[in-house]
Amino acid sequence: MSSRVLASCGGVAFLAAATLAAQSPTPAPSVAAQAATAAVRKGLTEVPGIKVGHHTLTERPTGCTVILVEGEGAVGGVAQRGGAPGTRETDLLDPVNMVDKVNAVVLAGGSAYGLEAATGTMRWLEEQNIGWDVRVGKVPIVPAAILFDLPFGNAPKVRPTADCGYKAAAAATDGPVAEGNVGAGAGATVGKMGGGGPNVDPAQRRRPMKAGIGSAAITLPNGLSVGAIVAVNAVGDIVNPWTGEVVAGVLNPDGTLADARKLLRGGQPLPAPRGRVQQARAQRGGVVARNARLTKAQVTRVALMADDGFARAINPAHTLGDGDTVFALATGKWDGEPNVTVIGALAAEVMAEAIVRAATEAASLAGVTAARDLPKQ
Repeated sequence: MSSRVLASCGGVAFLAAATLAAQSPTPAPSVAAQAATAAVRKGLTEVPGIKVGHHTLTERPTGCTVILVEGEGAVGGVAQRGGAPGTRETDLLDPVNMVDKVNAVVLAGGSAYGLEAATGTMRWLEEQNIGWDVRVGKVPIVPAAILFDLPFGNAPKVRPTADCGYKAAAAATDGPVAEGNVGAGAGATVGKMGGGGPNVDPAQRRRPMKAGIGSAAITLPNGLSVGAIVAVNAVGDIVNPWTGEVVAGVLNPDGTLADARKLLRGGQPLPAPRGRVQQARAQRGGVVARNARLTKAQVTRVALMADDGFARAINPAHTLGDGDTVFALATGKWDGEPNVTVIGALAAEVMAEAIVRAATEAASLAGVTAARDLPKQ
């Protein structure tokens, strides 16, 4: 099975989905249907050999999420298309470079400070004697991506540290992936194109909505599994790609969805990024995994294709304020003949589903409304 991880400095996302048949219908499952299958949904951990752990800080809503690979690791790749990435160990994943195994991927809040969480995950892996063998020891290979959630909760000095990454790794299991306001998604928001400024009456300002962690997966009858997990902290709106409806995004003062697509086409003034802080405010990242045997070049192609899930479920995507980083992992536990085109196409599907779930599974927090609390149409 193949695994992919998506991460970005502006926002981080994880994807994992329930097992679906290869001939599953195109329309997205209804909320009722999703609830009915919640008991069997695992998400990314549906891919054998993948574990997921979260640690959420209590001082303010932020945290980190760790994706662990059992055994000697998985072949990894990465795609990065956003304008404000915050990452580590992405150059290592280039197919022209030597190291071809990844032991874990970390997604964290806290902007660039959150990259420290990966150090804690490395420490946990070292204690388990897991990593790249360099003769004198084993060095854990842990790529990471962060999201900018510092304004959320009004305590920017509170952010994930190495201790967060250690605890998330220690808590990782192959059970169903927790979604919503947990781990790297605890402080995630979407819909930041509402405009406004210091001269706008606060009562008339448009505002963002709450999002978080989402996960989805597909397992075909032949045994191929593709899963995703994503932490969604986006500039744009979350759009259901099967219906075209906005799920979460810019809210009007009256509590209705403004629809960023209409705002853009209407020529309304929107906030212009100014400096690193503004540009980095909506990064996101994700991971996709599969059980197929792939090379680094093939895994990198899958990561690129999985990134299409961002464009399907987020509008606009790949802005100056988004990190849009996708990590891809191939565990090699499936004996079938891999077709990169099929795997990449499935990766984009589960990524899009995971992004939508990141919005629907989040709960309102700190005065920021979630999709589940919007008035029913």
